[in-house]
Amino acid sequence: MRSTTFSIVACDPVRREWGVAIASRFLAIGALSAWAEAEVGAVATQSFINAAHGEEGLRLLAGGMSAGAALDLLLAGDEGRELRQLGIVDAAGRSATYTGSRCMDWAGGRTGDGYAAQGNMLVSAATLDALASEYESLAGEPLGDRLLAAMEAGQAAGGDRRGQQSAVLRVVREGGGYGGASVVMDLRVDDHARPLVELRRLRGLHELYFGRTPESRWLAVDGELRAELRERLRALGHDGGDLAMDLFAWAGVENLEERVRGADRIDPVVLAEIRKATAG
Repeated sequence: MRSTTFSIVACDPVRREWGVAIASRFLAIGALSAWAEAEVGAVATQSFINAAHGEEGLRLLAGGMSAGAALDLLLAGDEGRELRQLGIVDAAGRSATYTGSRCMDWAGGRTGDGYAAQGNMLVSAATLDALASEYESLAGEPLGDRLLAAMEAGQAAGGDRRGQQSAVLRVVREGGGYGGASVVMDLRVDDHARPLVELRRLRGLHELYFGRTPESRWLAVDGELRAELRERLRALGHDGGDLAMDLFAWAGVENLEERVRGADRIDPVVLAEIRKATAG
């Protein structure tokens, strides 16, 4: 089954992050096409998907092979290569893209500093032009935000000419995810009329639960605020007598534990959520 798809793989060498974003008129595109590993690289495999290219591509990159060399080796042993599309970025940020001669129009790819973008069965080349332009314009911004904004720009410029169905946003960084995991985010929309809109909503939730407010913006828990927190936590059923433990227990229920460190200072996002939960 052909996946009519557009995608971007990219590397942020400063934050040491790698990522891939994909949108497609194909069910659950993220399950087959999006591959990334911290300190190794990222791969997007599409058109007539050969999912093995994702796993094998990361293995080759982990062995020190460049994006271009890995792409060449993957295709050399693939009898269906003229039906494939691949995008690869390696640990050093080198990128490569490939579009087989039998991919349906419009089909093609773009490469730039630290990224590769590709798409098939698109409305026109404008999809990738807009995607690449938006990505480049956001240099310095967090990789996940750049990737999602680039995909939204590609969709606005036409996207997949068959329509929309699924999307994925995956970013990895060594130790950068929940509990020290390497997966910073792996957000997937498997079947939706407007998958990138839904992906944007999920990105907002991810920021709420796992985002990190700069220490300079945390608030000191003085006498007045301490009394407020005790009252609000009591109303929420957390009244064990130790504010730090009560706060952490509530945060655990709400999946905000990554934003809590004791009770001497508080993340303003956490404070806002407590106030929202006890409003009215």
